[in-house]
Amino acid sequence: MRILKKLDIFILKQFSLLFSGTFFICLFIFMMQFLWRYVEDLIGKGLTFWVLAKFFFYAAMTLVPISIPLALLLAALITFGNMGERLELLAMKAAGIPLVRILRPVFFFSVVVSIASFYFQNVIAPESSKQLAALLYSMRQKSPELEIPEGVFYNEIPGYNLFVERKDIETGMLYGIMIYTQGTSFDDTQVVIADSGRLQTTADQMHLKLTLYDGQRFRNMQNTGSALDQSTVPYLRETFKKEVDLIAFDNNFSVIDADFFNDNAQTKGLDALSHGIDSIKLFLDSLGLAQYDQYRYTFLTSTHLQGRPDSAELARKAAEQPVDFDTLYISMTDHERSRALRVALDRVRSGQIQTEMMSDYSYNQNRTLRVHKLERHKKFTLSLACLVFFFIGAPLGAIIRKGGLGVPVVISVVFFIFYYMVNISGEKLSKSGEWDVAFGLWLSTMVLTPIGAWLTWKSNQDSAVFNVEGYRRFFRRLFGLRVNRSINRKEVIMNEVDAEKMIPALEAFCQDCASYVETRHLWRMPNYFRIFFRYESDSVVIGLDERLEEMVEELSNSRDNRIIGALNEIPILEPDAHTRPFRNAKLNNLMGVLFPVGIVLWIRIWRYRLRLWRDMEQLQKQCRYIIERLKKN
Repeated sequence: MRILKKLDIFILKQFSLLFSGTFFICLFIFMMQFLWRYVEDLIGKGLTFWVLAKFFFYAAMTLVPISIPLALLLAALITFGNMGERLELLAMKAAGIPLVRILRPVFFFSVVVSIASFYFQNVIAPESSKQLAALLYSMRQKSPELEIPEGVFYNEIPGYNLFVERKDIETGMLYGIMIYTQGTSFDDTQVVIADSGRLQTTADQMHLKLTLYDGQRFRNMQNTGSALDQSTVPYLRETFKKEVDLIAFDNNFSVIDADFFNDNAQTKGLDALSHGIDSIKLFLDSLGLAQYDQYRYTFLTSTHLQGRPDSAELARKAAEQPVDFDTLYISMTDHERSRALRVALDRVRSGQIQTEMMSDYSYNQNRTLRVHKLERHKKFTLSLACLVFFFIGAPLGAIIRKGGLGVPVVISVVFFIFYYMVNISGEKLSKSGEWDVAFGLWLSTMVLTPIGAWLTWKSNQDSAVFNVEGYRRFFRRLFGLRVNRSINRKEVIMNEVDAEKMIPALEAFCQDCASYVETRHLWRMPNYFRIFFRYESDSVVIGLDERLEEMVEELSNSRDNRIIGALNEIPILEPDAHTRPFRNAKLNNLMGVLFPVGIVLWIRIWRYRLRLWRDMEQLQKQCRYIIERLKKN
């Protein structure tokens, strides 16, 4: 028995080709977004083609896991949209093949892709992230003149602190320059202030050429006189129009050892992340225990025990059992009490500072722990996202039945942006500690999984999810809206209106409407208990509605334009809208028990009764007018 049938091969062939194309398209889009973030680290650095090739390769490897889910979603939408548009899905269903069977080969393909995605994230992506981090760090160290920020001191050049008020990126000119340099001692310190300047790399890449314009140099002079001789000039002041300095700086590009980034969570596989999480937890526990022991030791060695002949015995007892501080304080002399309070205050202040430092350090360690947990969960969520997007894209493509790159691309982008926003929000809140890590990372999956299950069920039931008219009817019913009649005069009339038959029917209809309004008192408030718990259908209105539609159908054959216009003024009745909020009796009972909701629905029923009252008046008016026109004709 063949495992893969011809139908499976046919579907897989279409899907796999589209998946390959959409994957590279998605990867290219993410690469452009990634390149836009780091374009300043690449431009003007004189990087070789080989270095740039390695940079783009490693960047692409790190972006593969996020590109796969979007590619699966887009490929599934286009594949099943094309099949629906070409009526291939209809032919398969007509042959007795259910949609679940049609989706089966692509589902198994998606499972294989999910497993491959997990392997890629666990093995290939961490190494690529480590190599990419090393490349980025090395690129930022090359050509430091391009990295000098505005308005802050820059100290990446050894021995120099450089301040630039503003810079012109196009020309490379620096304005408002202030430079602090210091030699082996404080006496060698000098300050340079210049109106403008330029920092360039020499041709041999071994020096930086610093050209300054319109500036002054202030230098401390080595005092060769005695220490009491203050008559010598303490500094040298020099004014210049142009000055060129050569600064020793090896600017040849060399990549830093990638193992320097081994501690980053993004560069670790699943086993390394689990080991790192255990190590950080153990370290935090030992840190808390060490802090507790330190505070305990501080108490045991505090001043009120020092100098006492029984200090060792008191320390031993304090370690074994709680100390009665009141008794101990009373047994001390006034001098000991004053000294103990003073030292205790100093220790409290010192302990407060130390506690704040430990708190900051502990917060950073906890943040590192959360980042490790995030990366571990992310390897599972991104892999499972492939299956989630398949169960969204494939049924949705079968429902909308539109192929190509139009509607599928729009829908894919909308779903992916929604997924990305939920995922990023959960990740940030988890990283800051406001949410649990597992909840924050799995939130996007928990939100999209029910959507995928619902779409799969709707497509398997051949439901028209995107039937606009169905949604219009729902909202019209929800807000109590209705459409107007639209009857046009017929060009060819087969059956003429029988006036002798219609006039008595219209007169009887008007009389019945008037009698109904007089006996039912529609303007009164409805009975709350009867609406929700003792429903009775309004058979009179049901009968009037049936008679009305029959007469409208008959009168639509009239040649009189005024009769046609009067028919368009006749409202469309809703026979049960004024009797109950829902057709389901149990749902009505539930809404009646939920008192706040029941009050709203009760007011809504009253509104329908008042509208029916106005409709009856309008019906009588238009029927009398039609009767007059029929008598004249």
